[in-house]
Amino acid sequence: MFNSHHFFKERFSAHLKETSRYLRYIFNGHIAIAMLFFISALAVYYQKWLQEIPDDFPAAWVISIVFGLIASYSPVRTLLKEPDLVFLIPAEQKMKAYFRNAIAYSFTIQLYLVFLAAAALGPLYTTVFANRAGVVYLITIVLLLVFKFANLIANWWMLKVRERDSRLIDTVVRTVLNIAVFYFFISGSMLLAGITTLLFAIVFLYDYQIASKRSGLLWDLLVEKDQSRMQAFYRLANMFADVPHLKSQVKKRHWLVRIVSQVPFTRTATYDYLYRITLIRSGDYLGIYMRLVVIGGVLIYVIPPLWLKIIFALLFLYLSSFQMMTLYQHHRTILWLDLYPVSLQIRQQSLLKLLLQLSIVQVILFTALFIVMGIYIGAMITFAGGIIFSWLFVDGYVKRKLT
Repeated sequence: MFNSHHFFKERFSAHLKETSRYLRYIFNGHIAIAMLFFISALAVYYQKWLQEIPDDFPAAWVISIVFGLIASYSPVRTLLKEPDLVFLIPAEQKMKAYFRNAIAYSFTIQLYLVFLAAAALGPLYTTVFANRAGVVYLITIVLLLVFKFANLIANWWMLKVRERDSRLIDTVVRTVLNIAVFYFFISGSMLLAGITTLLFAIVFLYDYQIASKRSGLLWDLLVEKDQSRMQAFYRLANMFADVPHLKSQVKKRHWLVRIVSQVPFTRTATYDYLYRITLIRSGDYLGIYMRLVVIGGVLIYVIPPLWLKIIFALLFLYLSSFQMMTLYQHHRTILWLDLYPVSLQIRQQSLLKLLLQLSIVQVILFTALFIVMGIYIGAMITFAGGIIFSWLFVDGYVKRKLT
């Protein structure tokens, strides 16, 4: 007799075992130290900024936007796999307990976002709205939990709709209403908060009406959504350990390829060409590199202390170089590379050369940002320190790891 409740427990146990194995690699070693320093520095700056917060700062908008986006981001993790399209569809009528457990698991696993946002924005709320009792903020958090659960249920209902545009419009409308509800509630406009809550309830009931008219589940869509999220997790874990389940994604980007593929047609430049093409087209290496450069640049721009700007420049320089190290293992499953008449030393030197070039580009960008801001001392220190750090990290740490 098929028991979907026990089946979910087995699937959940296997999922938890697999993710926890990779999480040990992610939150270990250098990244944990970097994250600890990053969070500590932000906490110190955040505390000092709250003491000098301007009177016209839109705290209500900031809190409402963050809470509204968290409430709207409520995906349903079904833990379904591709073989389920064959073996579980005939048992769809017996899967109600499975999907109830999946919804409960999805809501529970996303609670960390609620608590992190509540803890981070709590000091801002108490500083700006000091005349209100702390219980009002607690009620706001409870309201966030209620809206997040409602959005989770609405997202589950909309997974019965195949039209992607319809699901997108529904998500956008609910997101706007979520932000509006929290803004009016935090601002003290209870009448407007009640009206927007009523509008959200109408959209919520409309989603239920649409779902009730659709017969059966879109199993292929459920599997696609869940597998997409697992692949995103695998791409993150692949930066720290080998992930055999990762499906490589290749993107064209012809114009970038033409720019970076200008290498000599010699044996020693074989891996120069391969690693450059891999950086541009394979996986998410280029996206990770660009995001770290942008985030680092934003923090350098907004954080006042000069010493902290320089530290963040070096920190993000380290993070970028550390993330790009996985390029060396990207083609580990391709046996054809063993047929190349190229020595292992040349392969290692090619990666070290690319990492050093990427680091120098990042140093130049951060230095240019300091110059634009008019902080010439910071520009000189960042340039000199960045070049020295890049050379020591690549020629020291990375080189030892490859050998």
